[in-house]
Amino acid sequence: MSTPRILWYVFHPNLAESRGNRTLMTAAEGVPELTFVDAYAEYPDFQIDVAKEQDRLREHDLIVFQHPFYWYSCPALFKEWQDRVLEYGFAYPPKEGTALHGKHWLSVITTGGSQDAYQSGGYNNYSMSELLKPLQQTANLCGMRYHPPFVVHSVLPADYEGIRATRDDELQNRVRELRAWIDAFDPAERHSLEPLVPPHYLAAMNATAT
Repeated sequence: MSTPRILWYVFHPNLAESRGNRTLMTAAEGVPELTFVDAYAEYPDFQIDVAKEQDRLREHDLIVFQHPFYWYSCPALFKEWQDRVLEYGFAYPPKEGTALHGKHWLSVITTGGSQDAYQSGGYNNYSMSELLKPLQQTANLCGMRYHPPFVVHSVLPADYEGIRATRDDELQNRVRELRAWIDAFDPAERHSLEPLVPPHYLAAMNATAT
């Protein structure tokens, strides 16, 4: 079997000044056979090369989206990337919108707040799982397999370096485990696994198309 290919995006508008994302990026670079994309460095003017990005997605099995958690969402370039790249007819059905079916989505996210802040009754009222539902549903609509996110909390305090080593190891181990899990499938079947789009949605879309 061939080794599953990993495409790793980092969406951070000021990576040089980042604590968490810069160190996680370093950890990501330690993962073998990985295509790394610093999105803000590549598209400082937000002029995304849609065809290039779609080709990248086609060529990889596990897609990792790393970014800070801005206003309970993602940085602006990641939203622009989703709007432009995950277009109708490519990323979602009917007809030819199945390019991402069977691929895998992993979010790697940093927050300034503590883990306790992200729960019912906490400062932010909701869990990370609840707040990330839009990303999960995006993966679902594209027929991708959404994996539990890798979240690093409390990256703003100065003692972030103290938790860096263990979190870096955890991140690399998580990616290796996912790669091994994906590799258990025959390469020919990786992109033809049953999509996670609800059947009633597909039926409605097909009806609309006709």
